[in-house]
Amino acid sequence: MATKVVMAQLSPTMEEGKLVEWKLAEGDPVSQGDIVAEIETDKANMDVEAMGSGVLRKILVHEGATVPVGTLIGVIADPEEDIEPILAEAAAAEPAGAAPAEEPVVAAPAGEPAPGAATADLPPVAPAARDGRVKASPVARKMAAELGIELGTIPGSGPGGRIIKQDVEAAAAGAEVPAPGAPAAGAAVAGVAAGTPGAAGIVRLPALGEGRLRDERIEASQMRKAIARRLVESIGPVPHFFLTTEIDMERALDLRAELNAGLDGFKIGVTDILLKTAAEALVRHPEVNASWEGDAIHHHGRVDLGIAVALEGGLITPVLRDADRKGLRQIAEETTDLIERARARKLMPEEYQGATFSISNLGMFDIEEFTAIINPPEAAILAIGKTREKPVVEEGEVRVRRRMRVTMSCDHRVVDGATGARFLATFKGMLENPLALVL
Repeated sequence: MATKVVMAQLSPTMEEGKLVEWKLAEGDPVSQGDIVAEIETDKANMDVEAMGSGVLRKILVHEGATVPVGTLIGVIADPEEDIEPILAEAAAAEPAGAAPAEEPVVAAPAGEPAPGAATADLPPVAPAARDGRVKASPVARKMAAELGIELGTIPGSGPGGRIIKQDVEAAAAGAEVPAPGAPAAGAAVAGVAAGTPGAAGIVRLPALGEGRLRDERIEASQMRKAIARRLVESIGPVPHFFLTTEIDMERALDLRAELNAGLDGFKIGVTDILLKTAAEALVRHPEVNASWEGDAIHHHGRVDLGIAVALEGGLITPVLRDADRKGLRQIAEETTDLIERARARKLMPEEYQGATFSISNLGMFDIEEFTAIINPPEAAILAIGKTREKPVVEEGEVRVRRRMRVTMSCDHRVVDGATGARFLATFKGMLENPLALVL
């Protein structure tokens, strides 16, 4: 009996998905439970398992195409089984994007070869698209660029000879890959042409003509589309207001240094301390650990903290569950794991949904202060800036102290000004007297 492979709804907010890569080609045998494709959802890249056994008889949606949830993307059946009725049904539906995706045309600067074009020394192995580019899946193209491997030298084993991830991995096993940190051929030397400090701390800005500006249109990823939808749902309907305070971080940072000195091969980060502090403050102010539900305010019985993590092309908020019941070391270990898997796009939906309060830290990007947008239905989010040494007056004397500015965005339907101010006062007091965090 034929088995339909459809674009499944792999997250509650998913409306469409992008087919990143087929793991099998037409005619390949399939067993139930095999991974047949990789899908880009609005939050992560996820595998699609075969729900039946047989042969991958037909691929209907090709790599790079985006289609709505529920669209038929492939058919698994016995070699002799008639699948024409299924194909006719799919053709009648005519889902957008079911046709093979066209490779984008990218114009090269005058005098330079087009991206992916073959050179005299490296004859092309994979077939080229009509615009002269080598046919490759987006994942394979990105992986090859990161490894410094010319796509034109890789044989493609995907549909129509397209290069897929496994082809790049096979080529990398025998390819000469630049050492980490080594600049690629023709790349600007880090710290000089890039506009960052070079020799003797001198910063050189790019000269005129060194840039590579292009007029191009880049398709939004599923994650970026989801972010756009969520922001419209938040900043418009949710009545935001903002509270900012400055915190003396001397004792908290001293405590962190003392704790890390006793740890072997493991370090507690500043964000871990902030998560622990926020969790303890929320226990004392449950009215902030809440959500607006139309005609009621829901005070949550658990403290589940969202941690904003920047990704290429967007961001995701993995959730640290029951943060108030965990010590600093456990928080640090779980946070490290969540962030690593978030960046690899390997989180399951339950690991990035259902936070009751979120924290966004941009201090590592030298941002001193900013405001964050609330992620509904949460009632608040805390924006963390960079800790800086500043002159402050204490007991009539000017002293240099490490200070950090934080801004809380509040949903005024749930959190009033005084409520948010009391929460921030508790948060600040705990960081300035942090011994209670390790008890």
